[in-house]
Amino acid sequence: MRASIRLTSLAVFLPLALHAQSRTVSDAVRPFVSVEADLVALTHVRLVDGTGAAPRSDQTIVIDGEGIIAVGNAGDVRIPAGAEEIDLSGHTVIPGIIGLHDHMYYSSVGGSMKFMPFSYPRLFLGNGVTTIRTTGSVATYDELNLRAVIERGEAIGPEIYVTGPYLQGGDLSGLRMHPVAGPEDARRMVRYWAEEGVGWFKAYNQISRAELGAAIDEAHKHGVKVTAHLCSVGFREAVALGIDNLEHGLLTNSEYWPGKQPDACPAVPSTAMYGELDVASDAVQQTIREMVANDVSMTSTLAVMELSSPSRVPVDQRVLDALFPAARASVSNYYEQGRTSDDEMSVRVLQKAMQFERDFVRAGGLLGAGSDPCCVSAMAGFADQRNYELLLEAGFLPETAVQIMTLNGARILGAGDRIGSIEPGKQADLVVIRGDPTTTPGDIRNVVTVFRRGIGFDSAKLIESVNGQVGIR
Repeated sequence: MRASIRLTSLAVFLPLALHAQSRTVSDAVRPFVSVEADLVALTHVRLVDGTGAAPRSDQTIVIDGEGIIAVGNAGDVRIPAGAEEIDLSGHTVIPGIIGLHDHMYYSSVGGSMKFMPFSYPRLFLGNGVTTIRTTGSVATYDELNLRAVIERGEAIGPEIYVTGPYLQGGDLSGLRMHPVAGPEDARRMVRYWAEEGVGWFKAYNQISRAELGAAIDEAHKHGVKVTAHLCSVGFREAVALGIDNLEHGLLTNSEYWPGKQPDACPAVPSTAMYGELDVASDAVQQTIREMVANDVSMTSTLAVMELSSPSRVPVDQRVLDALFPAARASVSNYYEQGRTSDDEMSVRVLQKAMQFERDFVRAGGLLGAGSDPCCVSAMAGFADQRNYELLLEAGFLPETAVQIMTLNGARILGAGDRIGSIEPGKQADLVVIRGDPTTTPGDIRNVVTVFRRGIGFDSAKLIESVNGQVGIR
């Protein structure tokens, strides 16, 4: 029976494997490649496959070109002749992380929302993030062009699902966003950028219900989807308008605030809005029920939400090393002052956000994850890894946390048949980690090799290559 399964897997994947044999690695990319063989067998690994299944020990994964052709117990999987065998005893393999809220910009000292075309693609990939959705763009043509260059193999980076420019209401938002001037203007923006090749749009916190509804309707006419970081519009209102996805979870849903006015974002701190909120209340649970009933997925971004509770944010030397000097000093100061910060209420609010995510998943909701690498210590790749630790703290099993960060994200993107899990027939996007993050969560940082479409990249070299660059380029 096992032999029959292997043969079926090989037959199913044969077209992609043949296509992969003509792949090339450019001179600019080659210094960072550690595994380039067409046939590779990763042996004796601990596997967390992304499906939600429990971790499995002593597994073998066989890669042919761009695809996975066999996965199973080490003694049961036949390794093809000529394959490069890599003994990974003491290592864990997970699918490539799918960052559903992973911007290509960083706000730093001397600049706001600055596009990072050099450092961020390398940091994403070097930390195990093989696919991103940019989820709010301030340089959309740059992102579309960067995607093309990466796909041609001329630059290093993850697969990029480009999101159009922010759909924002009347607030100019620091001059980086076009202020939508009504429903027809929202439709115009969606039409233009959908034709330019974006697959998603992100509505922002000052948009009106009429503008959001028009954007969603126009997007769906063009076969693209809409997500949102809300405030002026409540979650249940957005669900009724037909939205596809919601960002950040509880802490962007203003509908529970007693003084909430239609189409207006309440000017109150999150500690006031959510500090006494009962997540188990019928009002909150009704939001979850309506999201689930209408197939509205949600993106967890716990790493960036944690920044409001600086007393509990761990110092990450890798973050400091990656930043340019002025930004490094600023983040160092954030770390230092955070140690004595009086943020007990913010910590409580973060715990409520975690509870909301648990309840959403328990009710059958589809939860993905992203880092929102916008600022302070929330940075490409590093913050995605922090998300894993925070999902465990929120009460999810390690295999569920991995599923949230991989296969769930692929399903939200409509790519679950191609990426997001380690199974025969899937694209060979996977992450080799030294140690066992299922028992020692911090091991998620110990990335050794990242495979994207079957090519293995050296994590340490990628990360080292951008030290001192984040905030500049």
